Amino acid sequence: MEKLTIIVGLGNPGRKYESTRHNVGFMTVDLIAQKFGIKVNRLKHRALTGEGRIDGERVLLAKPQTFMNLSGESVREIVEYYKVPVENLIVIYDDADLQAGVLRIRPKGSSGTHNGMKSVIYHLRSDSFPRIRIGIGRAPEGWDLADYVLGEFGGNEAEKVAECIRRAAEAAAVIVTDSVEKAMSRYNGDAGRQNGDVGRHTDLQHSDPHGDISKHNGDTSGKQNGDIHGKNAVDGSRPKDNCSED
Repeated sequence: MEKLTIIVGLGNPGRKYESTRHNVGFMTVDLIAQKFGIKVNRLKHRALTGEGRIDGERVLLAKPQTFMNLSGESVREIVEYYKVPVENLIVIYDDADLQAGVLRIRPKGSSGTHNGMKSVIYHLRSDSFPRIRIGIGRAPEGWDLADYVLGEFGGNEAEKVAECIRRAAEAAAVIVTDSVEKAMSRYNGDAGRQNGDVGRHTDLQHSDPHGDISKHNGDTSGKQNGDIHGKNAVDGSRPKDNCSED
């Protein structure tokens, strides 16, 4: 059977959250979809999904619509339906313990304090899958972390994170076509320390479907998420999340 890699971006559905720090996982999946011509507009397994190929390799892109804290319910349904080993799963999400613009790729590991990843690991009963963490920076002193991650990016911060999102999309493609080790060696760290040999996926950095990250529309189908998920998403009381990992 042909190998399938599942790439999941974590975030919260709807217009209210689409441009927030907590939704960089969704933004990265949207960029991958735009680059490789994959429409992520099918609502299945409580996620917006789309199938396609990255340099000939079969992939499924997914953006769970359950709200962050319940992401694992959707991810488990997807993994079980397609009967893929967890090693074929890539999860992309924000990390407030990394400086804005820093990328961290790992082949496995704990959830740290990120509630979305806690849910994913709990429902899969495994942490042995690759993850790509996008640094959004620490909350300013005196700020509640939930308020911070559910806030939008400022100007200079937005530029750094937009670049990090482009590199995260490139890294996901390298994991699919090569290996997580290769992606780690090329992309871990910030853009200024990135290895010069970035390979065939570097044209992603010149293709930014979001423009101003603060105006991100969060949906590759041409519709707003808030119009698509409807009753299939968990009722959206304001999620309270932390987001860090060692």
